[in-house]
Amino acid sequence: MQNGGPFASRDLSVLFDIIRDGKPRTRAELAAITGLARSTVATRVEALMALGLVAPIADAQSTGGRPPSQFALVPDARLVIGIDLGASHATIAIGDLSGGVVVQDRHQIAISSGPQDVLGSVVNAGLQLLTSIGRGPEDLLGVGIGLPGPVEHDTGRPSTPPIMPGWDGFDVPGWVSETIDVPVLVDNDVNMMALGEQSAQWKDVQDLVFVKVATGIGAGIIASGKLQRGANGIAGDIGHIPVNSGAGIPCHCGNVGCLEAVASGPAIARRLHATGRSTKTGGDVVELVRSGDVEAIQAVRQAGRDIGEVLATCVSIVNPSVVAIGGLMAQAGEHLLAGVREVVYSRSIPLATEHLTIVQSRTGADAGIVGAGILAIEYALANGALESDSPRA
Repeated sequence: MQNGGPFASRDLSVLFDIIRDGKPRTRAELAAITGLARSTVATRVEALMALGLVAPIADAQSTGGRPPSQFALVPDARLVIGIDLGASHATIAIGDLSGGVVVQDRHQIAISSGPQDVLGSVVNAGLQLLTSIGRGPEDLLGVGIGLPGPVEHDTGRPSTPPIMPGWDGFDVPGWVSETIDVPVLVDNDVNMMALGEQSAQWKDVQDLVFVKVATGIGAGIIASGKLQRGANGIAGDIGHIPVNSGAGIPCHCGNVGCLEAVASGPAIARRLHATGRSTKTGGDVVELVRSGDVEAIQAVRQAGRDIGEVLATCVSIVNPSVVAIGGLMAQAGEHLLAGVREVVYSRSIPLATEHLTIVQSRTGADAGIVGAGILAIEYALANGALESDSPRA
């Protein structure tokens, strides 16, 4: 396709990003939104139609003369694979251009078994899911992968991840691309969750903090509509900030007193196990809470207070309008949230919390895979991948 140079590429991506919300629009409406000339919009819409990414639908209401044609996204014109890796599980999904999940599967894995074993398993699972819906690798726009540890964003390589032996510096995008010849985007799992939560549930929110509380604790920060990774990709690593109740308690990172050492799922489980309960994992703690165990409820609420101690500082620095709590321990529900709210609202200045909402993640377990798909789609938008020939055009 003749693309007319970089400005044409940018215009095409701008239009597609608007249309991606699924709302039907006319050429005139698109011109008004973008500020582009109607002739330019018409040319770009034709290009998107040629790629099979948008299609005409029923005509809009006319004020006289010929009714204006409306156009809308064809969500399944291209697909993405989203992979959300945890310490002991992997969720693999096929997503469409709207950010929706078409089909997904969940597997038990051990992240400690190393990158080749884990990536080989999940990539094969993704290709099998693709086949199960009658599609193939030629339909893919990209692959997004969330890892449970720090990631150097520019290279997609894990950087000294504490629970991922054998992964440090491994070329994840390069390895996956040998099997699937599409762009592969890799990021920290909680960054993916922040993207997924914001995209699926809070589209109009520009400032959001997503906190994952599971085997570890981390945060994904969206400020002014942009995911903030920091200079080395570890922005939001709140699990290793010291808290008052952690005094003297060792953390696997080598320091003492870290939030993760007292408020993560395993930390709460250890504390309850010491009282005679058979808790080995965060999941065991959640089950106890659901059964009404008073001591488990109190332990989870205290973990919420510890998390709130750190988030009170984050709220003052970032000033989000939404804090979403996700991960396994969020399944303990209001008991964890109550502890977080108690401290955040009491320690933050009123102006910082006047319009602050602290909620359980609305996207739940799908936040990571939705975010992984969004990352792949946004990369395609930014790098002109939409202009490659579409197999479904």
